Amino acid sequence: MVNFVCICFQLVYLLLVLAFFSHITWAVKGNSLCKQTGMGEIRPHSVTITEFGAVGDGVTLNTKAFQNAIFYLNSFADKGGAKLFVPAGRWLTGSFDLISHLTLWLDKDAVILGSMNSDDWPVVDPLPSYGRGRELPGGRHRSLIYGRNLTDVIITGDNGTIDGQGSVWWNWFRSKTLNYTRPHLVELMNSTGVVISNLTFLNSPFWTIHPVYCSHVIVQDVTILAPLDSPNTDGIDPDSSDDVCIEDCYISTGDDLISIKSGWDEYGISFARPSRNIIIRRLTGHNRNGSGIAIGSEMSGGVSEVYAENIYFFNSSTGIILKTARGRGGYVRNIYISNVTLVGVDTAIFFNSNFSQHPDEFYDPNSLPVIERITFKDVIGDNIKVAGLLKGIEGDSFRHICLLNITLDVTTKSPWNCSNIQGYSSLVSPETCEPLKESIYPKHYSDCYLLPNHLRSSGNQNKGSWLFSS
Repeated sequence: MVNFVCICFQLVYLLLVLAFFSHITWAVKGNSLCKQTGMGEIRPHSVTITEFGAVGDGVTLNTKAFQNAIFYLNSFADKGGAKLFVPAGRWLTGSFDLISHLTLWLDKDAVILGSMNSDDWPVVDPLPSYGRGRELPGGRHRSLIYGRNLTDVIITGDNGTIDGQGSVWWNWFRSKTLNYTRPHLVELMNSTGVVISNLTFLNSPFWTIHPVYCSHVIVQDVTILAPLDSPNTDGIDPDSSDDVCIEDCYISTGDDLISIKSGWDEYGISFARPSRNIIIRRLTGHNRNGSGIAIGSEMSGGVSEVYAENIYFFNSSTGIILKTARGRGGYVRNIYISNVTLVGVDTAIFFNSNFSQHPDEFYDPNSLPVIERITFKDVIGDNIKVAGLLKGIEGDSFRHICLLNITLDVTTKSPWNCSNIQGYSSLVSPETCEPLKESIYPKHYSDCYLLPNHLRSSGNQNKGSWLFSS
């Protein structure tokens, strides 16, 4: 009878704790970070791409027209900025540069088409945090829409389209006939105040949207599509960037929908620019070969303060993945992922510590990543093959991994497979693996990222104090 009463009390205790937390929104600066400050701003100067001789027939190459238009608009950068309007039509172009204080605006039926001639995508130096091209030693092709050292850049429109026509690049990749690493569709480097919104991105040759070494980036209301078998067509990849907001996006590609990165092995460690303060909200999508949200595998500069909520992935290989390896170094810490719905996903949560691709032979195999304080809360899943495949690195520390209120309908007999990790769980079904079985409450909630913040951010602290007092 005593044991029955104790069990009932513990169950009521956990339910009260869960109910308490379910009414609290995590306390981050999401509202200010995700608020667009420049979208309503009217640029005092505006031109149309046709004024510079562009022809929207899908055949005429318009690279010079884009370059000349932007060169002209640069004279207004210190006069309130300018807007380049792309009207309805199919505008074939090679790579072109953006400038500061610019709005690139695509009309509803405007389509910017990437040239299928590699000569129209110049080769540039590799990123210093990678040390070489990501696919091949040496340089890399520049993205179709490119900018560096910019301030106040907006790429938007009335749901126009930017189509990389990436199939030719995918074929060169598959046939191993590339001379340099494939280009991204949009890449902005060392820039601040970037807004990308209300557009559709199609068929990127490589990663689709790549802000690298950037601050204050907003990506909102975009659709990103590529065939499910297209190689490495990631959706949005914040790379060594901070204060990034991604929300209200639909992504269906051949690889990770979102992948947070920060440099590769010794080059990323030396460059030492982390990705941090990243918010992901209201993301929907699917893929066949990648994940919904990935961290890594290039994470050697560090990744921290990542907040993701209201996520829906379906018919996908993996829900959430952490990718790392010996030699990566760096860290992944303070990650909070909540309100996730998964349908028809092979593996819900995956820690893969065997991404053993390295830039060269000079990496340090004894440089181990620090993985700590990762919280998964309020996750439901239907038709899931594996709940969690959580593999740390022997001799390393993957600690304070916390699972709270997770319910997955798993179709295999071994739902969890864990090794070399440590953490806690509460209200998880099916029952989690042995290294995570210790309860979060009452002793370990402070070890779980953002759970104490829930308590402090609530206006009802007295209610919380008795829940955690005994």
